[in-house]
Amino acid sequence: MRDFFTEEIGKIREMVSRDPAYSELEDEKLREKIDEMLELRMKHCMASEPETAAYYTSISFRTRKSLEDTIFESIRGLGILGKIIGDKSITEVMINGYDTIFVERDGRLEQIPDKFESKEKLRNIITKFVQDMGRSINESNPIVDARLKNKDDDMYSRVNVVLDPVALNGPIVTIRRFPEEGMTIQKLINYGSLTPQAAAFLEKLVRAKYNIFISGGTGSGKTTFLNALSNFIPSAERVITIEDSAELQIRNVPNLVRLETRNANSAGVGAITIRDLIKSALRMRPDRIVVGEVRGAEALDMLQAMNTGHDGSLSTGHANTASDMLSRLETMVLSGAAGLPLEAVRQQIASAVDIIVHLSRMRDGSRKTVTIAEVRKELVNGKVVLEPLFQFEEDEHTTVKKVSGSLRQKKRKEEMLYADKFLSSGIYDYLEEV
Repeated sequence: MRDFFTEEIGKIREMVSRDPAYSELEDEKLREKIDEMLELRMKHCMASEPETAAYYTSISFRTRKSLEDTIFESIRGLGILGKIIGDKSITEVMINGYDTIFVERDGRLEQIPDKFESKEKLRNIITKFVQDMGRSINESNPIVDARLKNKDDDMYSRVNVVLDPVALNGPIVTIRRFPEEGMTIQKLINYGSLTPQAAAFLEKLVRAKYNIFISGGTGSGKTTFLNALSNFIPSAERVITIEDSAELQIRNVPNLVRLETRNANSAGVGAITIRDLIKSALRMRPDRIVVGEVRGAEALDMLQAMNTGHDGSLSTGHANTASDMLSRLETMVLSGAAGLPLEAVRQQIASAVDIIVHLSRMRDGSRKTVTIAEVRKELVNGKVVLEPLFQFEEDEHTTVKKVSGSLRQKKRKEEMLYADKFLSSGIYDYLEEV
């Protein structure tokens, strides 16, 4: 079956490019030129290409607009990708080769009919936006994390690219968009991800400078939640953020330093890792250090920072449960310091991390805060133990297709084990009575 949409993109773009001054046209003039060439193409098809003419007579206004937008993007920007990420209802884009594209809308995945003209066209687009971010991608360096600037605002989307032959079905691109306005705790409450009681408690934790670790699986909303929590950081503090690819949107702190890792160059030198940035941040007089995500050996440096007077630090990590996050931290620390005794590693974790907040993407696609727990400072039978303060519980209205429930407070104020930071901050109403 012929793909008229893709065929016509190439033909109309060729017609536009015959004008030697087309590349100098302003955006509005270029769109007018595309519309003019489209009308000429349709008239030509009516006279000599009946199959293509039948296609044009059958398409809707929306499809015609999509065709014009795609031609514009193929000349001026990112081709079909520019049109897709320009749709603000789409929060995630998954490109599985040039001819298969999935998107996420309202927490649901769907395949869309759009596709790139060829594998080479997709690779050219990938190379363009990766180079714009100061990074390189090729067969010897086929995996890249980068940022893609949104066309209509100053926000960036997170991008992961894997090229063939590592990716067997062609270039793979995964793009995650972040909200333009940034996430707030109130929005999380409105979405049902959090209760007002838990939100008030989290605000007091941040103000009292508890070290908080946010855990969760892929797509559970860890970075979004961290952005929301950051709104509670007092504006008078000096905050340093450290990320692989800058995603945090801390807007209420004027004394903000943003650091981002750098990959090695083509000669294999010049890499700057999260470990390097954490060590440098300690010399920058931070009140708080916020690490976007801990994945490896840098966990040891993060824990040491938390243990050496940098209270109020925040970070995230991948794990299936809050308890699993403790095990993952152990593994990450040992990957960078294999000679450390396991008991010493566990004691370091127990001493450094005060609170673990665990998020989960539920079976109906909704994102929930499922656990807020404090970390016991004393090992129990040689292991780090959590004491849940809030726990998500499903109620009688829950079904297989729709999760219903709430985050319930599990302990009274006097049952919290470590309230010392609250008290030293002058916060005495840290937990409501239950």
